Parts: sequence; C-alpha cells; structure tokens
Amino acid sequence: MLLNLAKRIFVLLLCELAFNAVAHRYFFSMTDLTLNERTQSIEVIHQITAHDIENAIAETKQIHFSIAHPDYENIIRQYVEAHFQLYYQSQAIPLNWIGFKINKGNIFLYQEVAFDYSLIGLKIINRLLTKRYVKQVNTVNFYSNMIKGSLTFNKSVTMNYIKIND
Repeated sequence: MLLNLAKRIFVLLLCELAFNAVAHRYFFSMTDLTLNERTQSIEVIHQITAHDIENAIAETKQIHFSIAHPDYENIIRQYVEAHFQLYYQSQAIPLNWIGFKINKGNIFLYQEVAFDYSLIGLKIINRLLTKRYVKQVNTVNFYSNMIKGSLTFNKSVTMNYIKIND
C-alpha cells in the first residue's frame, strides 16, 4: 500500500516537472517605440517575462538574481542598455532610464530620449535575451505621425532599420 502511494506521488512529481518544462516554450519580448511629436522625444517601453530576464542575468553574472536583490533595478538597467540601442545617422542615441514595474510576471521597462527627427532611418539593435534563449523573438513596434510598423529580432537578426516601406 505504501509502495503504491509512493509510486503515485513519484509519478505526480514527474508529471509536474514535465509540465513545467513545456509550460514556457515561447520566449519573446515586446518593445513599443513611439515618437512623441508634442514633447519631441522617443518613448520606449519594453515588456519582458520577468523570470526570463532574471535567469539570463543570473547566468551571466553567476549570482542569484530576483526582485529581492538589493541592486535589482540597476542591474536590469545595465542589461537593457547593453542589449538594446538606437542609432541615428551613425550616432548612438543614449536612452535615459525612467524606471520599471512588474505586473503579472512581466517586467515593463521605461526609457526615453529627446529626438526631433523622423523615425525613418533609425537603426535598432535588439539582443535582449538572444544569447540565453535560442528561440527568443523580440518585436519592436514603432509609431509616429508619419510611419508605423514592426521589426522582428532574434538570435540571427539583432539589427534592423526603420524604413519608409515598413
């Protein structure tokens, strides 16, 4: 009787492990890049699964990393700044860090920069999580009064330009 109960518990534990292994099969981030003509600035909002970015940072830095880490925001900021950049006419556009919030397992990261040009010709480099997750797909949606569209990034496509025909 005890042996049967132990076998059932063992099978249930294996099922739970198998479920957790396949429960998170998609790795993606979503970035909204908006040209705010009223304030003449680019506003950037990244949405990333919180535990994906935490795991990537933990692996890279060889630390235990979670929201409880005393330098959580600064480490997240450094990671995003190292893996997401904008360029215009071959000049880097340093994004200012606004902050972050966590909601329902997702982390929302906010950046902005003064910018009084068109988004057309803007070069985007997006390597968020592509080293950690082979199937990572990053989408950047861009908006302005003149143009809107989306660009997709992954392990093999980490750089793209906003073009008039997008």
